[in-house]
Amino acid sequence: MDEPNLVLDEIEERFNAFQLVRKSDENAKNDVLSELGATDDVDNDIILELSSVWPLGHPAKFEQAHMLVVRSLEVLDRNGARGVKTRAPIGPLNHVAGFLVQLVTRFIVRQHLKRQIKNLHWLYARREANTSLDNPFRSKLRRARIESERLEPTFNTSPLGVPTFIFGGAVLSWIFGSLQVLIAGLNTWYWQAVAALFVSAVTAVASWIVVRGAATARHRITLTTDKPIRALYETIGRCGEPPGDDSTVFIVVALILGIIAAVVIPVAFGLAGLGVL
Repeated sequence: MDEPNLVLDEIEERFNAFQLVRKSDENAKNDVLSELGATDDVDNDIILELSSVWPLGHPAKFEQAHMLVVRSLEVLDRNGARGVKTRAPIGPLNHVAGFLVQLVTRFIVRQHLKRQIKNLHWLYARREANTSLDNPFRSKLRRARIESERLEPTFNTSPLGVPTFIFGGAVLSWIFGSLQVLIAGLNTWYWQAVAALFVSAVTAVASWIVVRGAATARHRITLTTDKPIRALYETIGRCGEPPGDDSTVFIVVALILGIIAAVVIPVAFGLAGLGVL
């Protein structure tokens, strides 16, 4: 009795055809990719990753790369926000500014650590699940998955290093609510403008603190984990790019707020003052 023509057999046949011509015949490779429905570079990467049968690209280097990443995460957790200082010409306020910059740095670093270890745990689990039981690399992936699962709670600490609510919604809501009431309660445009300029100055300072903290976090992350994580992804193979940190987003948002504080608020109140006069 003839075997039924399964969809699985058709998929394997096309994937095998793709792997046979992938490096030797560009035209044949493109024909197979077109048959599989690939229309651009991203589609080509999808087919390449789907058709790969090896769970590890460089298995001999995997354990070494895994250990290096774990070590780099440990070092970043310990030193990511350590010794952050400011040297602005503000005298004793440098200690306050340094503390606030350190909070921003610690927040970004710890969020990055949580994201990386969680992503590694998921990646190891997925690779283990699609590795055959008789494959010798399955035990390596299982061990790495178990280790990352055990490590995940150790990096799941408070991002600020202090109770989040202290610097979170309760305090910030009270500050901005009080400022809003204060500005609205002032009777003259002059005092409203003074209060608005004060808010503008505070926002500009906050923007500088965030930019400085985010830049420090990016530097420390680059120094410790970027290359080891990239090396690990290279040894695993066909697993995309590792997740990045949030420092760039923090810097962009802080710069936008700084521009609003330095330009938009003063100009708006200046125009409002001209209208009053």
